[in-house]
Amino acid sequence: MAQRTELELIGKIGIGQYIPTGSVVHHLDARMKLLLGTLVIGVTIFVSSITALLLLFLTVLTGLILSKVQVRLAFISLRRVLPYLFILAAIQMLAVPQFRLNAELIWEWKFFVLTDRSLMSGLLLIGRFIVMVALIALFSFTTSTTELMHSVEHILRPLQRMRFPAHETALVINIAIRFVPILVGEAERIMRAQASRGADFGTGRHNFIRRFRRMLPLFVPLFILSLQHAQNLAEAMESRCYMGGSGRTQLIQLRAERKDFTALSIGILAVSGALCLSIFQVDRTIWRGLKTILS
Repeated sequence: MAQRTELELIGKIGIGQYIPTGSVVHHLDARMKLLLGTLVIGVTIFVSSITALLLLFLTVLTGLILSKVQVRLAFISLRRVLPYLFILAAIQMLAVPQFRLNAELIWEWKFFVLTDRSLMSGLLLIGRFIVMVALIALFSFTTSTTELMHSVEHILRPLQRMRFPAHETALVINIAIRFVPILVGEAERIMRAQASRGADFGTGRHNFIRRFRRMLPLFVPLFILSLQHAQNLAEAMESRCYMGGSGRTQLIQLRAERKDFTALSIGILAVSGALCLSIFQVDRTIWRGLKTILS
C-alpha cells in the first residue's frame, strides 16, 4: 500500500489544477487576478517584515476560503519541499553572516553565530515561499488555462505595436501549463511499469538521496515522450492551418465589472498595508515589546 501511494503523483500536485466551484473568485476577471497575483508576489519578495508577510498570507487565505476550495489542497505541494526549505533556512541563519550595528546575539557555538537578524532572514525565507505557493495555488484553482491565455494576450496586446508576439507568448504559456498534468501522468505510468518489473524508487521518508538516484532512469523516457507530445501538437496545429496570431480575431472579449475593480482595490489596500508594516519596521517594535514583557 505504501508503494502504491508513492507511485500516485497526480493527487500530490496541488498547483496547476483548475477546480470549478462557481465562487465569486472564479467569476473575477482573469486580468485582474493576474495583475493582483503579480503585485502580491513582487511585494512578497520586497518586504522584510514577518507581520507584512502574515498580512499577505491572511489575504491569500481569505481568497482560498472565498473560492470554496479545500485549503489543504493549496499546501499539498508545499508539504514535500518543506523539509528542504527548513534546511535552506537553517543554512541561511547559521552560515550567512547577519552582523550589523544593531544586531543582537542569540546563540553562538564555535563559528556558528545566530543573531536576531539572521533569525529574521530565515523566517522571511520560509514566509515568502509559503505565501507564493498559496498564491499560485489560488490562481490556478480559480483560473482556467483558457482564461489565462486570453488575459495574458489582452495585457500584452499594446506591445504588438512594437512587434511583440503577444498571441504567441500567451499560447506558449497555455501549452506549458496544459502539459504539466500530461507529463505527470506519463511519469506515473512509467513508474508503475518499472515498479512492476522490480524497480525500487526508494520509498520512505528518510531516504531522499536514494529516491532521487532511483528517479534518474525516469528522465530519459519522460524526455522522449515529451518530444513525441510536442511533435503531435505541432502536426495538429499545422493540420488546422495555424499561422500565428496575425489577422486572428477574438471570440472572447474580456470586460471588467464593478466587482473586479472592488477586488483590485482590496488587493491594493492589503499590499499597501504590508508595505507600511515593512517600512515602519513594526516587527522591531513588537520584538522590543515582547522582550520587555518577558524580562
